Amino acid sequence: MVKKSISKKPKESIKKDEGKKEILDKSRAYSAQEAIGLVKKLSKTKFDASVEVHFRLGIDPKKGEQQIRSTVGLPHGTGKTVKVAAFVGNDKVKAVKEAGADYVGGDDLIAEIKKTEKTDFQVAVAEPAMMKNLSQIAKILGTRGLMPSPKNETVTPNPAKAVMELKKGKVSFKNDDTGNVHVAIGKISFDESKLLENYNSISEAIKKAKPSGSKGVFLKNISINSTMGPGIKVEVN
Repeated sequence: MVKKSISKKPKESIKKDEGKKEILDKSRAYSAQEAIGLVKKLSKTKFDASVEVHFRLGIDPKKGEQQIRSTVGLPHGTGKTVKVAAFVGNDKVKAVKEAGADYVGGDDLIAEIKKTEKTDFQVAVAEPAMMKNLSQIAKILGTRGLMPSPKNETVTPNPAKAVMELKKGKVSFKNDDTGNVHVAIGKISFDESKLLENYNSISEAIKKAKPSGSKGVFLKNISINSTMGPGIKVEVN
């Protein structure tokens, strides 16, 4: 009887993975710079993974006055291509197109979405005069998190400026049902310095968004990770 040889590759792979895990001490929190460095070292994906930050906040998400919802301009963007729809009158069509909007229109665009229920965009911007007509597709946009709102500055008398900022890396953030905020700050291919600058921008924006009704410790915990990577605790300053 001929014995089959057993490949050593799986063992080598396991050892390599164990070595990577040993780099991370889960019992401690790291500075933002250290954490970002670890995220890059521990990333295993073959694709350009996203880098995400998670903030655990001392808020009661059931109370409307303690809801967190705002925007921040990331200096280096997220690395994702964002498609923007602009609902505007004829007088602003040219400006929003030049600003980079992917879908532009007024009643015609609303009618198309109402008919097809297709929304091949990630953000919608509208001028105030269009909001009444947008009610026709409020259910379609609302269930997909696309309804323009003054709270995240997507309802504005200057939609061209809003489109330009979104294309440059402006992102919206809000708390989930458990009082956490999750934000992508770039791709694993970004330089550490760029990820750190994006991290600092979102961190400051979160602090500024603290609701007056929030008592006690506001920023309870911060962690950072790449897609499919381990969570790394970050020092709360």
